[in-house]
Amino acid sequence: MKNNLLLLCTIAVGLVALPDPVLAQEPTGKKPISQPLVSHIYTADPSAHVFDGKVYIYPSHDIETGAKEDDEGGHFAMNDYRILSLDKIGGKAKDHGVALALKDISWAGRQLWAPDAAYKNGTYYLYFPAKDKQDVFRIGVATSSSPTGPFKAEPEPIRGSFSIDPCVFADTDGSHYMYFGGIWGGQLQRWTTGSYNPTGKLREKTEQALLPKVARLNADMKSFAETPRDVKIVDAQGKLFTEGDNDKRFFEAAWLHKYNGKYYFSYSTGDTHNICYAVADNPYGPFTYQGIVLKPVTGWTNHHSIVEVKGKWYLFYHDVQLSGKTHLRNVKVTELTHNADGTIQTVEAYR
Repeated sequence: MKNNLLLLCTIAVGLVALPDPVLAQEPTGKKPISQPLVSHIYTADPSAHVFDGKVYIYPSHDIETGAKEDDEGGHFAMNDYRILSLDKIGGKAKDHGVALALKDISWAGRQLWAPDAAYKNGTYYLYFPAKDKQDVFRIGVATSSSPTGPFKAEPEPIRGSFSIDPCVFADTDGSHYMYFGGIWGGQLQRWTTGSYNPTGKLREKTEQALLPKVARLNADMKSFAETPRDVKIVDAQGKLFTEGDNDKRFFEAAWLHKYNGKYYFSYSTGDTHNICYAVADNPYGPFTYQGIVLKPVTGWTNHHSIVEVKGKWYLFYHDVQLSGKTHLRNVKVTELTHNADGTIQTVEAYR
């Protein structure tokens, strides 16, 4: 009994290797196409970047806290970030330890959710959502001289920021844009008037779906150069989706990549578990829906990134292969293919 208690405690804080993981039930008995990058801790929401020829992954660090599961994501109670790196795709991933902890963010109260990173002029920037002391999600920024940290957080969140899932895209002209937002536990539905309303409601099925946000960053990379605006995702006829189109509409997990001069906005549909994408001619959109990047994985959530590494494109994502539990996830990677016409070949995570 003593040994079992010790094992449970060490798993909860993510300090030791996980024992003999129980596999989640794969769809119709199929096997995963890729394996977890690390198994000694639980990781999710992988934002991947190439810095100086090396792949760095900025994930959430899932832990077991015993919190009850709910639609607000209260059981996702992460309290630090740990950065992974790969010398090459297919190589062994290195865990660089704690890069930023909740206790070192003066304005934050709880829940360090999906982060992203950027680099400019010798400084690495870590962008992260956290609930402030009033339990409202804001987006913070921390800096380091190393891609693996440690990172030092700014004393206040980014002014004008809200909700979750920041993605910072560096365009070829040197501009940087932050895409963000998430409904349900991500609180985007509470910001429809421009200020926080704790009783803000989700949209009905016949109403226009809530939209993600985008704002260009100032040169300091720590502030918005403009008021965040809607990222419009439309169908082939230019029509916005309704909440009832929940297999296509935005839920969370914004990501942007550029391919052959086009801007690809990809995202999770949340309760229908797809990673979809839409394409535009400029970083503000509107983005025209194209299809599914990744079909549902085991576990309730999915959150991804798309990055080019040495001339090939890769999709980073997560599932729950190691634990079988929605809030204890593991990051993975697989190759991604753009067709000759610019469309993306849909990935099936199991075969």
